[in-house]
Amino acid sequence: MKSTYRIQNWSEYNQGLKQRGSLTFWMDESVLDSWIIPHLSGRQGASLYYSDIAILTMATLKAVYRLAGRQCQGFLESIFELMGIDLSVPDHSTLSRRMRHLSVDLPVVPKSGARHVVVDSTGVKVYGEGEWKTRQHGVSKRRTWRKLHIGVDEQTGEILGAVITTNSSDDGTVLDDVLEQIDSVIEQVSADGAYDQQQCYDAITRREAEPVIPPRKNAVIQQHGNCKTPPKPRDETLRYIRKHGRKKWKRDSGYHRRSLAETTMFRLKTIFGGVLKSRRFENQVAELMIQCAALNRMIQIAKPESVLVEA
Repeated sequence: MKSTYRIQNWSEYNQGLKQRGSLTFWMDESVLDSWIIPHLSGRQGASLYYSDIAILTMATLKAVYRLAGRQCQGFLESIFELMGIDLSVPDHSTLSRRMRHLSVDLPVVPKSGARHVVVDSTGVKVYGEGEWKTRQHGVSKRRTWRKLHIGVDEQTGEILGAVITTNSSDDGTVLDDVLEQIDSVIEQVSADGAYDQQQCYDAITRREAEPVIPPRKNAVIQQHGNCKTPPKPRDETLRYIRKHGRKKWKRDSGYHRRSLAETTMFRLKTIFGGVLKSRRFENQVAELMIQCAALNRMIQIAKPESVLVEA
């Protein structure tokens, strides 16, 4: 029987969703004071005029409102004019050139206690033919995409770590990089069968966390019970599945909470379009990281709290 959930904070969630669409802008004085770099770098070549916070602010507006470069420039200029702010705005070429050098931190609300991290990856379109032509004539060699690998807090829905790679990268090889970005204590890492690799178990074990990964159908126990060394987590999972069944293991281990990573992917693509506008790989990395940071801010403003309805 399928489980049914009910949102218990509908009033706050509804108000938060309306706040997301508000066009009220607040510019902190510290941002305005540091908008322009006052001193020359002293190095060869032209010195930077706009600070990183100015570029990051413009790039965030560009992502949230899905604007092209020139449109974003005009949009920010109009905001400054309405607010009476006497500052110039970076032009679209400066924004494109500076984006690849941005260091984007993911805003995460501090939390007491350990976290349950759910990980997954998804493809994000870069360029290529439209869906109609693909269906009619197949995929050409020019069609490509980027892979976004994320680690999400199962309870809060915030993205704790994100790594962007080309479409040729394997999920298991990136897991360690995702976990390294998480400063909090991790009690459990849940992932799908694509992460059923020894390197993934090793990366999770190094964080002293419990790996919850479904073994492949033909998996065998590698280390039997009469060995003197401590049992391996994967072998313990296989023993539990053989005794109680795969369905009960998923329910008892909390594996189904892994689907919240897919929910986060759906939110990201719905809000930001699921298509990258940048052409250079470094810019694409910055573009996706900015989207992840903006999504965290939105989740902190409004997130549904669902409870299981008893049958």
